[in-house]
Amino acid sequence: MRRRLGCTLSDNGRVCRGKRIAWFAIASIGLGILAWLGLAQAAATQGAGTVSGTVVDADGPVAGAVVRRQTTTNHTTSAADGSFTLSGLPEGITVTVTAWAESYWPSGVDVVPSQSGITLTLIHHPAGDNRGYPWLTSMPDPENPIGCGHCMVAYPQWVENAHGTAGTNPRFFSLYNGTDVTGTSTITPGYKLDFPGTAGNCATCHAPGAAANQPFTADMNDITGVEQEGVFCDFCHKVSDVYLNPATGLPYPNVPGVQSMQLNRPPTDTHMFYGPFDDVTRRVSYLELEKKSQFCAPCHQFSFWGTPIYESFREWLESPYPAQGIECQACHMAPTGVDYFVFPEKGGLIRDPDLIASHLQPGAADEELLQNTVTMTVDAQQMVDRVWVTVVITNTEAGHHVPTDFPGRHMILTVAAVDGAGQPLPRLGGPTVPDWGGAQAGLPGKAFAKVLRDVETGDSPVVSYWKQALIVSDNRIPAIGSDTSVYTFAALDSGGPITVTAELRFRRVFQEVMDARDWDTPDIVMEQVIVTLDVRPWWGVYLPLVMRDT
Repeated sequence: MRRRLGCTLSDNGRVCRGKRIAWFAIASIGLGILAWLGLAQAAATQGAGTVSGTVVDADGPVAGAVVRRQTTTNHTTSAADGSFTLSGLPEGITVTVTAWAESYWPSGVDVVPSQSGITLTLIHHPAGDNRGYPWLTSMPDPENPIGCGHCMVAYPQWVENAHGTAGTNPRFFSLYNGTDVTGTSTITPGYKLDFPGTAGNCATCHAPGAAANQPFTADMNDITGVEQEGVFCDFCHKVSDVYLNPATGLPYPNVPGVQSMQLNRPPTDTHMFYGPFDDVTRRVSYLELEKKSQFCAPCHQFSFWGTPIYESFREWLESPYPAQGIECQACHMAPTGVDYFVFPEKGGLIRDPDLIASHLQPGAADEELLQNTVTMTVDAQQMVDRVWVTVVITNTEAGHHVPTDFPGRHMILTVAAVDGAGQPLPRLGGPTVPDWGGAQAGLPGKAFAKVLRDVETGDSPVVSYWKQALIVSDNRIPAIGSDTSVYTFAALDSGGPITVTAELRFRRVFQEVMDARDWDTPDIVMEQVIVTLDVRPWWGVYLPLVMRDT
C-alpha cells in the first residue's frame, strides 16, 4: 500500500492545488473587472479638449520636456522648437498642466481646455554638491517646518523601519563595539576591539549623512543630531546618481554606501530634492533612478577583504526579474492603497494609489514579508516499514537569495514524524540540522546560510566579516530556485495515523552570537506544513507483496 499526501500553505492557511487554482481564477476575474472599471473611469475623465503651447527656459525653447496633466498618465513631449499639444483633456474644467526636463524643476500652469499659446517656463535646479549643506531632519521638529514628519505619509512608515533606525540599532552597535546589546559587557569579536583607533566604513551605509564628507573617519559612536536618523529622508532625496561599473553593472569594489553615490546638496539658502514624480511644482525634481534597483546597490552589494558579504543587488541582477521589469521597490516599497504622498490638508495631491510607493520598506524583521517569500510542499508516503518524506522549498517571491545580505541570517528546516500516540518515529536517513542550529541542532532537517570562517582563528560560522573571512559554504535558495530534501523514518508497528510536520523558521543571527550578546530576536516561522498519513502496520503492507511475488 502506498499513500501520498501533499499540501502547501497560503496566506490564509493550508490549501489544496484545486482551491489555489480556483482562487487565482476568481482573483483574475476580479482584477479584470477592476481594470475595466479603471478604464471606464479614465475614459470618463478624458475629453476632447486640448492645450497647446511652448516649453521654454531662459535661453529659449526646450525640446524633449515631459508635458503632463498633473497627477495623471496623460502626457506628451515638447518638439525640437519647444512646442507641444496635450489632448484628451476635459473641456471647460480647470486642469493643471506641468512640464519637466532633466536638470530642471518642474513648472505648471492652471488652464481651462481648450486653449493655445500656453508658455511653460522651466528653471534649472542647483547643480553640484555643497559640502557645507546642513542636513534637514526628518522629524516633525516645531522649529523646522521643512521636516518631512510634518506632512509626509512616508514619515510614520520610515521612522521605525531598518533605514530609520540604522544609526541607533543596538544590535549593530553590539557588533561594532564588541559588547552585549546593552553596551555594558565586552563580547568579542567587535570591530572597535579588532581595529582600535579606526572608524571603519560602517557609517557609509548606517549613517551616510555623517560619512558623506568623511567616509573613512566617521565613527558611529560620535554621530549626533540628524546623522543619528540613519538613512534619512533628506539624504536619500539628495542622491542624484550612483556609480556602477559599466562592465559588471555592480558598484566598484571597496566603495560601499555613500562613496558610490553622487549627491546634489544645494546652496544653504535653497531647498532641492529629487522625487518619483515629474509634476511636483515645488522644490522637487524628478529622478527615474529612485524607481530602480540600482538606487539600492551601493549599500546592498559590497565585499570585505575580497569576500562578497552583502550581495542582494547582484542576486537580483542575475535573477529573471530584471528582464521582467521587476525592481527591488516592488516588494520593499509596495503601494499600500494610500492615494496621496503629502497629507491633503498640507496641500497633497490625490493620485493613483498604485503610484504611491510606501516607505515601510519591510525586511528581515517583517513577519508578513517572510511568510510570503517561499512556498513549501511536503510529500509523505509509506513504503513497507518506512515513511519517506520529501520537502521542496521554493523561493517564489524574493528577488534575491533567501536569506540574503547579513551573513548571520539563516533559515532552519525541521522535519518530524510521530505516530498516533505522539511518539517520534526514529529517523533512518536524510540530513540533520548542523550543530550551530541552536535548539534545532541534530534534528532531521537542514539549514540554509552563507557560512563564513574566520581566517585568523578558524572559527565558523562567524559574522565578523570586518576581519578576513572566507566562505565555507553557501546553500541559500536563489530567486525562483528550489531545494529538495528527503527523509526516511521507521514506521512503527503501533498502527494508527502518522503525522509529519515540516517547519521552516528564520533566525536573524546564529544562536551562539544571539546568546552571547543577549539579543532578543525571536525566530519567525516562515512556513509550516502538517501531513497526516493513514498507515497499516508494516507487515500488513509487506505480506501481500510477498504473496504476490510467490
